[in-house]
Amino acid sequence: MKLAIVRQTYNPNGGAERFVSRALNVLSQSGELDVTLIARQWEDAAGWQTLTVNPPFRNRQSREEGFAREAAKRFSQFDIVQSHERIPGATLFRAGDGVHAAWLEQYSRILSPLRRWAQAFSAYHRYILQAEREMFTHPQLRKVICNSRLVRDDIARRFGLGAEKLTVIYNGVDTAAFHPDVQRFSQRETWGIPAQAPVLAYVGSGFTRKGVAVALKAIAAHPSVWLVVAGRDKHAKRFEALAAKLGVAERVKFLGPVADVKQVYGSADALILPTLYDPFPNVCVEALACGLPLLTSTQCGAAEWIEEGKNGWVRDALDVDGYREAISLWLAGRARGENYRQAARHTAEPFTLDRMAQELNALYRELLG
Repeated sequence: MKLAIVRQTYNPNGGAERFVSRALNVLSQSGELDVTLIARQWEDAAGWQTLTVNPPFRNRQSREEGFAREAAKRFSQFDIVQSHERIPGATLFRAGDGVHAAWLEQYSRILSPLRRWAQAFSAYHRYILQAEREMFTHPQLRKVICNSRLVRDDIARRFGLGAEKLTVIYNGVDTAAFHPDVQRFSQRETWGIPAQAPVLAYVGSGFTRKGVAVALKAIAAHPSVWLVVAGRDKHAKRFEALAAKLGVAERVKFLGPVADVKQVYGSADALILPTLYDPFPNVCVEALACGLPLLTSTQCGAAEWIEEGKNGWVRDALDVDGYREAISLWLAGRARGENYRQAARHTAEPFTLDRMAQELNALYRELLG
């Protein structure tokens, strides 16, 4: 069976790319599949073939259009094409980035009226919205892989796809590598964090979208709580300035990109991700597998796994008071001896890489049946 997986570029900090790498590593070990990755560029391409498609471009719209056009020309070479980009004509689409229209609606909540107007008339956004609609209504599309019920239900509502075309396959995690024993990788001493301090971790790029400002404002009401921020953002200095303005700079560590994220999980007691829109971030699966309860938003797919007060708390992305309250409840639970670590680990344990691969293989066999 010749399978193509389509993802334009590789960002080592990107959740979608990490999903593709994991899926490729698992699927390429199967004797049933001949796996090829179609991409502009990639790293660590061991165990599968890579077909490079890298047309020139002038701007981000021509970048998307050019890659989509050239990649689509290769689709006929494969039995199944699983695209992670909005390209009409694929057999399967994995909606790992969710629905663009939903993202624009959530992002507009923090924009000024002028920027909302500019967003509405953006040629790039109009192109993505059109490509998305054409892809979801294309006759070649047989299945959409959703990584959360949040995304599945949104696609069904907006594009009229029936239940037979929508399947939820949650992100898999290496439960042996991401495990509560990552505490042995703790960098608290190196980072100057007191051994007994309650520590929240934030992991991800795109600080504005994923709520670093809300996390900073939330911990300002809790002088014992520390925050470690891991990830790249071109406006990181703005958030460092905000931390100083809020008087929390001494309790916040901006780490930048971290080569081994297990050091972050091993140094923390919980993960905070007040994201405006995230279909289902890999960091949530990893953190839960490491025993970290999760404080996240209603528009994060991981909220589907949260039992309030047992393995985390869910609030609106912009509800600073709500996150302050959630932190209070978390601290009170810690003082009572609540075993959040065990509950978080128990949540993630079923969602292994093998389970993900088996569900994908079953889907491919169904399509070729």
